[in-house]
Amino acid sequence: MPLILFAFVVRLRDGLPLSASTDFEHFRELQERKQQLRTISKTLARFPERGTVKGQELNIFFISSEGVSYMTVCHCSLPVAKAFCFLEDLRWEFTTCFNSTAVSLADRPYPFLEFDSTIQKLKQQYNQSGGSGAGGQNVRLEPVTAPGILSLVLNIVCASLNIIRGVHLIEYTFQDDYEGIWNVVAFLLAFACCVCQCHLYLFHSSLKKHKSFALLSVIVLCNLYLLGLRNPWQLLFHISVACISTLLILRRKLIDRSNDCGV
Repeated sequence: MPLILFAFVVRLRDGLPLSASTDFEHFRELQERKQQLRTISKTLARFPERGTVKGQELNIFFISSEGVSYMTVCHCSLPVAKAFCFLEDLRWEFTTCFNSTAVSLADRPYPFLEFDSTIQKLKQQYNQSGGSGAGGQNVRLEPVTAPGILSLVLNIVCASLNIIRGVHLIEYTFQDDYEGIWNVVAFLLAFACCVCQCHLYLFHSSLKKHKSFALLSVIVLCNLYLLGLRNPWQLLFHISVACISTLLILRRKLIDRSNDCGV
């Protein structure tokens, strides 16, 4: 039997059902727990932000955040911390899809029924892994900072300058029997590395440290190779942007969402 059997999303202030998972199990205790869950959902505003209602074989867990409550019926063998991890993941997914305005304006039951597909996917991930979640689903990068946005903008500027100069040089390379082909390669390679630095800052990647230093090294080498085509100030600008981007890439850590799932 699956460990996570049913999930329910309701508006906190009045218990309006927003979305729910599709039923696949229909035994008696589950139906009783679901009925109890719906009864509790109408008075969740008077409850703590998170709680547990224990049963004989099935337990109800719930958390409330930003005007929305997330509830689930789970088998008693599922660890409590994992049940709350599932609800935290459910909260992250729901807030990504629907904002507080859409929730507050909802005027009929189950206005976000299409969210069921996301619930089913999340349930499947937890059930298949024995309640441990899906590898990459439990981590997320820290929020993008103002210096990070600045570094992205500067990286885009550097990438644009590199691709413009590279494309411009291609015309002359064809006319001069390919004498400047390596200059073109250096510009295009520097462009690709700038784009990769942006991607590495925005998204989680394995071996991030090695990749970031590799990109920095290639950018530095490309710019040194282009010494005759760029003045020292231009070289300093490009290398400085690459160094700052590398530093920010390494400083942007992962948030382990399982740290927020304790009870």
